[in-house]
Amino acid sequence: MIDPARRVYSPERLRLVLILLTIVTLPIVIGASILIYTYVRFGVMVDRKLHGERWMVPSRIYARPLVLREALPMDAKGLVKVLNGLKYEARTESPPAPGTFVVGPKGVIFAPRPIPQAAQEPLVVSFDKNGVKEIRGLKSRRRYYEQTLEPELITYLFDETREKRRRITYEELPDHLIKAVLAIEDRRFFSHPGLDPFRIVGAALRNLKAESYVQGGSTITQQLCKNFFLTPERTIRRKAQEAILAFVLERRAEKKDILELYLNDVYLGQAGSFSINGVGQAARMYFHKDVSNLSLPEAALLAGMIQSPNPYNPYRHPERATERRNLVIRAMSEAGFIDPGTMEKAQAAPIRVESETVDTADAPYFVDLVRSQLAQRYDPKDLTTQNLSVHTTLDLQLQALAQGALESGLDRVQKLIKRKNAPPVQGCLIAFEPASGKVVALVGGRSYGASQYNRVTQARRQPGSTFKPFVYLAAFEATFDDPALPPITPATVVEDAPAVFFYEDKEYIPQNYEDKYLGYVTLRTALGRSLNVATVKVAEMVGYPRVADVWSTKLGIGAPIKPYPALALGSFEATPFEMATAYNVLANGGLKIEPMTVVRVTDDKDRTLEQHSSPPPERVVHEESAFLVTNMLRGVIDEGTAAAARALGFTADAAGKTGTTNDLRDAWFAGYTPDLLCVVWVGFDDNTPIGLSGARAALPIWVDFMKGALAGRKPAAFPVPAENIVFVDIDKETGLLASPSCGREISEAFIAGTEPQERCKGY
Repeated sequence: MIDPARRVYSPERLRLVLILLTIVTLPIVIGASILIYTYVRFGVMVDRKLHGERWMVPSRIYARPLVLREALPMDAKGLVKVLNGLKYEARTESPPAPGTFVVGPKGVIFAPRPIPQAAQEPLVVSFDKNGVKEIRGLKSRRRYYEQTLEPELITYLFDETREKRRRITYEELPDHLIKAVLAIEDRRFFSHPGLDPFRIVGAALRNLKAESYVQGGSTITQQLCKNFFLTPERTIRRKAQEAILAFVLERRAEKKDILELYLNDVYLGQAGSFSINGVGQAARMYFHKDVSNLSLPEAALLAGMIQSPNPYNPYRHPERATERRNLVIRAMSEAGFIDPGTMEKAQAAPIRVESETVDTADAPYFVDLVRSQLAQRYDPKDLTTQNLSVHTTLDLQLQALAQGALESGLDRVQKLIKRKNAPPVQGCLIAFEPASGKVVALVGGRSYGASQYNRVTQARRQPGSTFKPFVYLAAFEATFDDPALPPITPATVVEDAPAVFFYEDKEYIPQNYEDKYLGYVTLRTALGRSLNVATVKVAEMVGYPRVADVWSTKLGIGAPIKPYPALALGSFEATPFEMATAYNVLANGGLKIEPMTVVRVTDDKDRTLEQHSSPPPERVVHEESAFLVTNMLRGVIDEGTAAAARALGFTADAAGKTGTTNDLRDAWFAGYTPDLLCVVWVGFDDNTPIGLSGARAALPIWVDFMKGALAGRKPAAFPVPAENIVFVDIDKETGLLASPSCGREISEAFIAGTEPQERCKGY
C-alpha cells in the first residue's frame, strides 16, 4: 500500500511546475490578448473607413451643359468624348436605350436621358467638314436645331494631395476589366479569406522562373489594406498588420465592396503635377472614355499598370506597356476568362492612347479659382468630404478651344523670339459672356503641370495700350459730367507730334511706336493707330484725375491708380481678369456686371445651398459714352493696329484693342463681340522683353479662339442706344462734315448735340 504522504508535492516541485506553466501559458495569453486587441482596433479602423470616411465624398465640379446645335464646330470623335464624359454607355446595336450611344457610318446615334426639354427619342447627329451638320430624330425624322445635354463632371475637389480621381461603383465596371485585374493580381480573390498561401508560393515560383519580379504575393485585399488603411513602409511589423487587417476587412465588407474600393484607390500614373488614382480617372486620362466603355485591350493595359504604373506608362514606354498588356491578356486566357481566339485578337490590337488631358479636360486653373472662391464661403473640410455638387459657368468646348489656341500661339511666339536660350514664353486667356458675366473659359498659363501660377488672376502687369480706350471713355464722360467743357467727340482733332508734359514739377516725354507721328488726327484715328502722344494729350484735355477716377471709382477696377501723364499709356499694373472686367463694361454699354464662376451649389440630397443668377447690373458710365468707344474700337479691328485679324480670317463684327508696353515686355489683346469677350496676355514671368507687339504675339491667339468659339453662330450687331446717339457723315481726316471737296467720307457716331457744324472745305 502506497503511503499517502508520498503523493504530496514538495514546495520546490510545486513552485517549479507553476513556473513552467507560467512560461508556457503567459506568451499564449499575452499573444491572444494582443491579437484580440489588434483585431478589435483594426475592426474599429475598418468600420470607420467603410462606413464613415468611405462615404465622405469630395465636392464635384460640373461644367455648364453643352448645347448641341447645328454648325457647332465638333466632329463625331468630339461628340463621343462628350458622351463618355457624361457616362453614356457605348452600344453596337441601334436604337440605343436612354443613356447609351452607337457610332455608325452616318454619324452618332444617342438616346438622351430624361432631363427637362430632352428629346423623347434617339437622335442621329451627322457631321460635315465644318462640324455638326444636322440633328434628327431617329424615328420621327424631325429636325432638332439644338439639344441640351446634362452638365459634365470636370473633377472632384480633393484635398491638397493633388490627386485626380473619378469615383465609380462596382456596377459600372465592365466585366473584362474585373477579369483582367483578377487574372494578373488575384485570381482567387472571390474565394480566399483575405490571404492566399497558394498565391504566395506560386508568385515566388513564377518570379524565380522568370528571374525577375513578375507577380507579387499580396492579394487585392492586402494591397487595399496597404494603400487605403496603412502607411507604405516596408517592415515585418507592417506586413503582419497588413495580414491581420486583410482578415478583418474580409469579415467587415463584401468582396464587391473591397474590389470597388481597390479600383477607386489604385495609383495608375502621373499627369503633370497630379497623380492619377482609380480606373475611372485612368480611363478618362488614357482613352478619353468612361470606364464602362473600355475595350478588352484597354482594360488589360490598365490592369497591367497596377503593378508599376510609371515603367508601364503607355505615353513614355509604349513597347513595354504593350508587352505588359499582352501578359495580362495571356493570364486572362490561362485563367479561363477568355478563349484563345479572343486572346490572339486582343494581343494583336495596337495601343491607342489619347493625349494627356489634365490642362484641357480638367480646366485646372479655373478649378483652382472656384476652389479659392468656395473656400471663402465653406469650411475647406466640407468641400472635400460632404459630396457637394458645384455647377459652374465653364464651357468645356470653349475651354478646349482656349487651351489649344494658347498652346499653339505660344509655340509660334517662341519661334519668333530672337533671344537665344530664352525661357518658355508664357501667356493666359480669359473669356466672358458679356451679358451675364459668366466666365466660360480660363487658361492661366502654358502648362499647369509646369506651373500652377494663374496668370489670369495673379499676374499684375502693365496693361499698356489696352488702357487707352478708357482715356477716351473719360473724355466722352466729361461731356455729361461737366457741361462747361467743350464737347469731345470721336471727330475731335488733336496734334500727334513730339511733346513734353508736365506734372508735379516733373517732365514726361512719351514717344510713339517706332517714333512715327501723324500730325493732326481725329480721336478715332488716334485710338485706331494707338498713337501715344495724341492719347496723352486727350488725357491732359480732360484732366488726369478724371481719367483715374473713371477707372478707380466709376468702374471700380483694382486698387486706386494715381493721376499722372503716363497713366494714359497704361503705366500701372492690373491682372488680365481685371482688364476683362473693365472691357466688359464697354461690351455691356456702360453696365458693370460682376464676373461669375459658380451658378449653383447643392448638397448630397440635391438641396440648393446657394443659387446665383446674373447679378443686377450697375450703371457706371453713360451708355452713349460706352457706345462711342465700342464704335471706335470696331475700327481698330477693321483698319487699325488689329487689322491683321481680318487677314487671319476673322470676319465677325467685333471691337478690340492691341496692347504693348515699354520695351515690348507685355503683349495684349482685348476684344469682344456682342456675345463673347476675350482677353489674351503674352510675356515672360520675369518681366524681360519678348520683343513683340500685341498685334504679333497676342492677337493671333485671340483670333484662333474667337473664330472657333463663334463658328456656326448667327452674327450679332452691337446695339445702338435708343436715344441720344446720332450718325453723321464726316470727313475722316478733318472730322468736319463731309463735302465733295474733301477726301474720304465715313459715318461717325456722336452724342446728340455734339456733332460738327462746320463743313470740310478741302485740305
